[in-house]
Amino acid sequence: MASARAIFDRLREGEEAEEFTVGPITRTHIVRYAGASGDFNPLHHDDEYARSLGNPQIFAMGMFPAGILASAATRWLGLGHIRRLSVRFRSRVWPDDRLAFRGRVERKTVKGEEGSILCSLRVVNQSGEEVITGEVVAVFPLTGRPSESAGNSVTRNRVKGGK
Repeated sequence: MASARAIFDRLREGEEAEEFTVGPITRTHIVRYAGASGDFNPLHHDDEYARSLGNPQIFAMGMFPAGILASAATRWLGLGHIRRLSVRFRSRVWPDDRLAFRGRVERKTVKGEEGSILCSLRVVNQSGEEVITGEVVAVFPLTGRPSESAGNSVTRNRVKGGK
């Protein structure tokens, strides 16, 4: 596994992430996500209900591709470095869609012993239509010692709480 410093040094402004793809999205994926998230809105599993509201069929919850986006960003930038992730839902994800994650380094900054990278994110379907757009900020300690900002928030809370 590359060090935080090595990841930060390797990434350049304007650099594109290697594309990460998933799909085709199946009805089973959507229903399994419903079970995991607790979102049992019939729009996501009942075709008749979805059609009664003007949709051609069921569609995935917005957080389903957002989760894929978060996973892809973590693979790209490294586990433990994501400080903030924001997303905007642009279009629906339908059964049989194929999704591609794309990311781009927009800005790198150094403040003290921390490096920060702002990246733009996109998820597009097989037609090139944006499904989700967003941003991620990743933080990297630039010294040899670990940085609390790159650590696990549960661990930090335990230390702060004294338990």
